[in-house]
Amino acid sequence: MKRIGFYSGSFDPVTLGHSDVIARAALLVDRLVIGIGVNPGKTPLFTDAERISMLRVETKPIAKDAGCEIEIVMFAGLAVDAAHAAKASVIFRGLRDGTDFDYEMQMAGMNGQMALDVQTVFLAASPAVRHIAANLVRAIATLGGDPSAFVSPNVAKLLKAKVRPKSAKG
Repeated sequence: MKRIGFYSGSFDPVTLGHSDVIARAALLVDRLVIGIGVNPGKTPLFTDAERISMLRVETKPIAKDAGCEIEIVMFAGLAVDAAHAAKASVIFRGLRDGTDFDYEMQMAGMNGQMALDVQTVFLAASPAVRHIAANLVRAIATLGGDPSAFVSPNVAKLLKAKVRPKSAKG
């Protein structure tokens, strides 16, 4: 029986923190489905297609190293419903600090009541990436800073290309 896990986020952009969680989750399952959540109330910096492409590039070596199949999907609605659609028995959530823990514990409790067959597994962020947040990476990039310490070289290049026209107008 295949062990299937689900890891969701906006991945706008994919950070080294995301990659850290993905790499460790991939060691625990045979198949990891990464769900890019669509929030109609937010306008992402990167398009859906760009985020899918970014994740494919970032996860290809992770899948190979872990011997895990990684699939990337878009979803709208509840992550627990997307996990069910992926036939996942576990949802992975990354934790950076106590604030994340409090929020994620509430979410795990709610998900647990809605889907008794899906467990939540918390993966503490590695110390080297614990401070990284995608919203702060976006802010650094859009304000002309260098986000390369927080993302892969590929994502840094994509960020630079994405924000260059905006900073040139300012």
